[in-house]
Amino acid sequence: MSQDAPREFEIAREFEVDATPEEVWQAITTGTGGYLWPMEPPEPRVGGRGPFGSTITAWDPPHRYTNRVEDVDGISEQTMNQLDYTVEPRDDGRRAWVRYVHSGIFVDDWDNQYDGAAKHTDFYLHTLREYLVRFAPRPAAFATFDGPEASKAADALAAVGRALGVGEDVPAGTRVTVHGPDEFEAVVDYRDPYFIGLRTDRGLTRVFGRNHWGHPVGISLHDFTPGTDIKECETAWQGWLNGVFDQP
Repeated sequence: MSQDAPREFEIAREFEVDATPEEVWQAITTGTGGYLWPMEPPEPRVGGRGPFGSTITAWDPPHRYTNRVEDVDGISEQTMNQLDYTVEPRDDGRRAWVRYVHSGIFVDDWDNQYDGAAKHTDFYLHTLREYLVRFAPRPAAFATFDGPEASKAADALAAVGRALGVGEDVPAGTRVTVHGPDEFEAVVDYRDPYFIGLRTDRGLTRVFGRNHWGHPVGISLHDFTPGTDIKECETAWQGWLNGVFDQP
């Protein structure tokens, strides 16, 4: 089979988390801005409308939620996309076990698409756990943006990490002084060659090394402080990120 022929994919992950099934359910249905990005809440019934034009094919709060779309709007590389969540109680409902399955069809560039999706899945689910344990159910002020064209370079995330003061030799769990738009103290909650996660008392900063898959480096901000001017934060971070690559 040609590498460019459409092929199905499936990315499955399981984890336990110190949150109730109801807290997990709220996060994955109405609290997505806390760890992913804000999405249209699903219509709470089988056959209802879900995010990005999907259809709800399973709805059993707080245990099962599935949405499916046949033509992914705005994504030419993919047809058919399905997200499936199974949530079960542990420790008499004080904790939850979660199984997440992302499946669908990639139209072309299958290996690169799959690698990127699988690695992003691990980072997003880690951020979901951070949100559930430390911030939920607080609503998030959310912003996301990309670096300039130069941030597609092979060493772009490494450059961003060095500028932040979070080099590849800094392991997760380390408390650091971050050299962003302003200096601030943070815990490095995630660090590998592809992503950087920073956590403070007020929120989560996520740095995506999408340069590994031919795209610009991205940053997402999840701020849980009431009254935050997230646009001001976004402008400051965007200017900082451009500056890493000496771009206006």
